[in-house]
Amino acid sequence: MNTLIDKPSSISNRVAVVNRSSPYKGCSAQDSLDLVIAMSNFGQEVSVFFVGDGVFQLITAQNPVAIQRKHFTKGFAALHFYDIENLYVCAKSLNDRNIDSDKLSVQVIPLQTDEFYAVLAKHQHVVTF
Repeated sequence: MNTLIDKPSSISNRVAVVNRSSPYKGCSAQDSLDLVIAMSNFGQEVSVFFVGDGVFQLITAQNPVAIQRKHFTKGFAALHFYDIENLYVCAKSLNDRNIDSDKLSVQVIPLQTDEFYAVLAKHQHVVTF
């Protein structure tokens, strides 16, 4: 006997990757970017979210060579080649860290806190780094 299980209509079959870590604190930020690209290569619909210290990953003027790290954040500019168009940032996180949106390396959709979490809630799977 086959039984269909209906999923709530408000939740799509998409994956959200949430970036909460600063870009060069450990390797989780780079792992996040690698995961996003890998999931896209396997046909997953992926959205990327930046909140908290994760917004530092978006800043244009970074010099990781000074701390002997690879400048992986340039990879965000290539996400559109992987059909990853949904990049969201928490506007409050930017404001709390005095980051102007014109200082960001890629175009992101700024959302107020309640909107940010409402959009996040529309994803079936959430992976946090």
